[in-house]
Amino acid sequence: MTSGSAADRAFGIDIGGTGIKGALVDLTTGELATERRRYATPQPATPTAVAQVVAQLVAEVGWNGVVGATFPAVIKHGVARSAANVDPSWIGTDADKVFTDAMGGNSEVIVLNDADAAGIAEVRFGAAKGVSGVVILLTFGTGIGSAVLADGILVPNTELGHLELDGHDAESRAAASVRDEHDMSYKEWAHRVNHYMQHVERLFSPDLFVVGGGVSKNADKWVPRLELNTPVKPAQLLNNAGIVGAAIAAIERRGE
Repeated sequence: MTSGSAADRAFGIDIGGTGIKGALVDLTTGELATERRRYATPQPATPTAVAQVVAQLVAEVGWNGVVGATFPAVIKHGVARSAANVDPSWIGTDADKVFTDAMGGNSEVIVLNDADAAGIAEVRFGAAKGVSGVVILLTFGTGIGSAVLADGILVPNTELGHLELDGHDAESRAAASVRDEHDMSYKEWAHRVNHYMQHVERLFSPDLFVVGGGVSKNADKWVPRLELNTPVKPAQLLNNAGIVGAAIAAIERRGE
């Protein structure tokens, strides 16, 4: 069995609407210490069904220590207050308790919002490493996720994708899915993203924007088109950001 006594390692899990990924994380380097494992998110994605997959991922590695898990929802004190691309029965569920109980007493699980986890990872090991002041990570995918950190300290559950923009929910205008749905060029889509990010910039005056999501792989096609006063960097940890950020958050919330 893999010991969980060392404070420089924790297991991270990234729960999404289509897949659940996990790996042991070396917290001194931000690298995965084991092979990343992935299972399809069960349908329907009920608390019991998802918890079984999470427990399986951890058991396969033989981990008995701290576990951090991202979840596509607003998470307040371990309780899910929304449910994006998972079963509505999650709303009001103590996610920390559901996952911890599924471990059979071998591990404590600490849950946080998925974009928040990515933000933590990028500040610690990625595009925002060493940047002081306010960092805002925006993930462009089906919707727009956000993480706000001030001198490395997370302000959780910001949900900036739901800001009102010209009478619309911002993510309904500028998410990456909107570009795909309307077959927009990067130039056309970047105009919408720029309008949205200028709005965020006016509200928060950040020191750095980090842009993530699958579309960040093609950052050269749209980031140079943005007209902002704030520097913009593509996310660096990509598919591992949630896993790494969850592991960091779990250790820090345990005070280890």
